[in-house]
Amino acid sequence: METFNKIAVPVSALILFVVLWELIVWANGWPDYVMAAPSDLPAAYIRFWELFLVGGWQTLWRTVAGLGLAVVFGLLLGMIMGFSRIARDALYPLLVGFNAIPKATLVPVLALLFIGQHNFNTVLMAFLISFFPIAVSVGIGLSTLEPEYRDILRSLGASRFTIFRKIALPKTLPEFFGALKVSVTLAFIGTNLVEIVSPHGKGLGALFLSGQTNSNYPLMFAVLIALAVLGIVLYYGVVFLEKIFAGWAERQST
Repeated sequence: METFNKIAVPVSALILFVVLWELIVWANGWPDYVMAAPSDLPAAYIRFWELFLVGGWQTLWRTVAGLGLAVVFGLLLGMIMGFSRIARDALYPLLVGFNAIPKATLVPVLALLFIGQHNFNTVLMAFLISFFPIAVSVGIGLSTLEPEYRDILRSLGASRFTIFRKIALPKTLPEFFGALKVSVTLAFIGTNLVEIVSPHGKGLGALFLSGQTNSNYPLMFAVLIALAVLGIVLYYGVVFLEKIFAGWAERQST
């Protein structure tokens, strides 16, 4: 029954959202060049299905690659800040300042630095926009580690890596996966920024721009729904990994 509810509730919510969307468009009498209805989207998927498959794959692998780099870099940076107060005090202002910069302004900068390297620029932007939550969550988790555990292990001759693996890593896993869920959506934003803004953009972002240029609003909304589906799939991929590695931290509701 619990498994059924976990599937039925989100599916019902999605169906309700689609029905409400259709009713709002119908009630206002909006044509498809003002607001496309869900019933307008199947035709776009059928007509451009090859572009959706190719563009969806291009967007997905770049997002996953950027997210993977964000995980590696965020973990390393979080470990440095978590174990060293000096490093934390030095790096936090830089990280906060960098995160405050609108990432859309970095797209032309990257395009000038790495001319013609569209795949690299796209992966790099997905990384730049998604590593911050991971680094901060890991850093905070490690910095709040109970000193008693750390002192006991150090007195037994444990290295910093051993302390991290035995005590700090399990403690920070819930925070890490919470940040990773946020980073998933941010990585998609970074990928699509480059795909839309770059003159050599590819993927679903470029397909969205093509629909905008040709005033094909059903295509634009179809791209948005495709991006949402990819984001949901990747998000629940993280949820699946969380259940494997940090399922013990989940509290069962009564």
